[in-house]
Amino acid sequence: MNWVVHKFGGSSIRDENQFEHVAKLITDTLIEPNETQIAIVLSAIGGVTDQLIELLDLAKQKDENYLSNFEKLKSLHMDRVSSLLADSPNKKSIEAGINTDFNDLSDILRTVRITKSYSSQILDLVSGLGEIWSTNIMAGLLEKLGRTPLWIDSRRIIISETLLTGPSIDWRQSKKNLEKELEEVSKYNLLVIPGFVASTNEGIVTTLKRNGSDLSAAIMAVLLDAESIHIWTDVNGMYSADPRRVPDAVILNDISYLEALELAYFGAEVLHPSTIAPAIEKNISITIHNTFNHEHPGTRIYQLSDDTSNQTLVKGFATVDSIALITIEGAGMIGVPGISKKLFGALSSAEVSVMMISQASSEYSICVAVTEFDGSKAQKAVEKEFAMEISQGHIHAVKLEKNVGILAAIGDQMVHQPGIASIFFSGLSRSRINVRMISQGSSERNISVIIDSNDMTRALRAVHSAFYLSHLTLSVGIIGIGLIGSSLLDQIQNQIEKLKNQYNIDLRINGLANSTSMLLMKQIQLQNWKSEFENQSRKMDIAEFTDFVHTDSIPHSVIIDCTSSESIANMYDQWLKRGIHVITPNKKANSSKFEQYSNLQNYILKGPSTNPLDKTTHYFYETTVGAGLPIISTLKDLIKTGDQIDEIEGVLSGTLSFIFNNLSEIKSFSEVVKIAKREGYTEPDPRDDLSGIDIARKLVILAREIGLKINVEDVKIQSLLPDSLFDDSSVEDFLNKLPEYDSNMAEKVSQASNENKVLRYVGVIRASGECFIELKPYPNNHPFANLRGSENIILFKTMRYKTYPLIVQGPGAGAAVTSAGVFAELLRLADLLGNS
Repeated sequence: MNWVVHKFGGSSIRDENQFEHVAKLITDTLIEPNETQIAIVLSAIGGVTDQLIELLDLAKQKDENYLSNFEKLKSLHMDRVSSLLADSPNKKSIEAGINTDFNDLSDILRTVRITKSYSSQILDLVSGLGEIWSTNIMAGLLEKLGRTPLWIDSRRIIISETLLTGPSIDWRQSKKNLEKELEEVSKYNLLVIPGFVASTNEGIVTTLKRNGSDLSAAIMAVLLDAESIHIWTDVNGMYSADPRRVPDAVILNDISYLEALELAYFGAEVLHPSTIAPAIEKNISITIHNTFNHEHPGTRIYQLSDDTSNQTLVKGFATVDSIALITIEGAGMIGVPGISKKLFGALSSAEVSVMMISQASSEYSICVAVTEFDGSKAQKAVEKEFAMEISQGHIHAVKLEKNVGILAAIGDQMVHQPGIASIFFSGLSRSRINVRMISQGSSERNISVIIDSNDMTRALRAVHSAFYLSHLTLSVGIIGIGLIGSSLLDQIQNQIEKLKNQYNIDLRINGLANSTSMLLMKQIQLQNWKSEFENQSRKMDIAEFTDFVHTDSIPHSVIIDCTSSESIANMYDQWLKRGIHVITPNKKANSSKFEQYSNLQNYILKGPSTNPLDKTTHYFYETTVGAGLPIISTLKDLIKTGDQIDEIEGVLSGTLSFIFNNLSEIKSFSEVVKIAKREGYTEPDPRDDLSGIDIARKLVILAREIGLKINVEDVKIQSLLPDSLFDDSSVEDFLNKLPEYDSNMAEKVSQASNENKVLRYVGVIRASGECFIELKPYPNNHPFANLRGSENIILFKTMRYKTYPLIVQGPGAGAAVTSAGVFAELLRLADLLGNS
């Protein structure tokens, strides 16, 4: 029969319910019918080890609180025995054994209080009691559930000596001890073994130090020649990064021993590095499981095959916080042998562990990373060692820098793979992370950098997204979810899967907002967005909205403004400055005061930046003129290719196009305006369209594209109606008064008709700087006479297109075509990012 070792941590047995859950997991799931032999290694109940050490410290300080804490700890275990082992035949014996230990502990604490000290041997003896108690209770519970477990005292099995490098196991003697134990009880196939504790060759109780229970499991697996080790904790496995910091972190299905070793060293909390070494030696696989989600397959650690086709380049990212940098520099170090020896000798004498090393090829400086706790001690030790060199000016200074941390990228497939460092540092660069120190081992499995602690989460998210997300993953926030915004969301929903599967464009809608409320949620499900918004939205906060959409866990962020709000438009420069792309059909920003418009343009990088660290931010506003028609892009192309714009003339209002297309000697002006309002072609207040201000804004946007420095006030507007109608009266009053002016418009319509012409309300821009809007008759054979519905049309008269102007014509209004234009710009942004 084959042995399988299962280790449960303290977080798995923190309370009575969890204790019972683990016991039933063992009896109902882990003990399989194929007669596999099971060894259960158990930690102390969660928090107990720390409480035991605290008892010693309180007693040493003569703090009488140790007495009440002692009673609480005793009650915890006695209550656990009473509740879990009620009606169990072995309850009394287990209770008696634990009671004896507490009596001994009381005597030890009394001695510590009197002597105001305790030795390392006492610390090991006391801190290991929690595992003795928890395993006795578990063995009793398993027996109560109908199993026949054997409790084995690992203090009689594992022989360990503590060296500078950590616990050193006497494998030969430990093996003999176990064989002797099992010889006498060979009938048992379920062992319960305390983790963490062991003994020295002299028989003195010792421990395997912090996280020693994991090491106990690995040791027992080697001694039992087990086929596998299973570490049970409170997470589903090892993640590609800390999920508390990186929302998009994924569970790693399998990783190699060396990858796990690196990740564990750099802070992956579910596994300690010392656990892996024995498993490597005997090629025993390790699997990380979730005690409370046992059906999840977890993460398997073993010797991966040489087939790398399905393996990611970088398996995971890890961080170590609270690091300090010690830097020594000086021209007197150049070419002088023995400097490094003196440095590391000084640190060794001060018992300071070095975590990273970097030396300039010029030999001018050496930099080492140590824990922040050891920082000051290390600085003093180095200053003392190099006191003479410092006094003579050969070494300028020994600098100590705190508040930094280590970020590491780890993966077997990084070996001999060009471009890994480029992706890693490009990710940091995009998030404007300053790297203080770089180190890469010759194995190429690890790239480590030192960065400021305040940047750690942002940096971790940036590098994780660089390797684990598509480069075309965008965090999208949409402000304005009325007609245009809703239509845009429908269009994205219909295409989102196709874009991801066929074009590798991953659009993540993370924020929706209107003028009063917002919904912030990772990857909003678009099929339910209306109900989600209704049920989970909260008060609109533009700063919070921006921060949520502009997440470091996604490579790119974009905000789409589908409002007509001036206050939202005023945010564009701030967004662009932060590296957030902007897409908008809102005309307010590009038609604002010229000074404000110029400031906005300053945040848009045009052409290659002189600073390679600058991040190109894109601003799209095609739909501010002509909805989905390619008017602005056509104008830009003409200018970029060297054409000279003489005149731009066009029907630029879909609303007024509809009105004048339907106006005739039969239908009055007021009647057509009411039809247009009823069918949704006008703004809620039709005066917003009839005033001509909307067209004036569009003319200003186009005029500025050709270099004219004008404002809306500079546009001469021929009013369609008397100023008296543009007062503060209600929409209803306005519509009731409108028929009074039908005769004036009817006269113009009739006159144009008699001349075989039609009326069009047009905007004109001339290269001289003249901009105006007028009601003008056009012959029936003119392109402007052939408009239908709410179509827009624009004529570009240029140096190249003199005789026959370049014409752009099509639907220029409506939610569907406008949102389609916005969607097209979102995809154009993705295309630009993919090519950058």
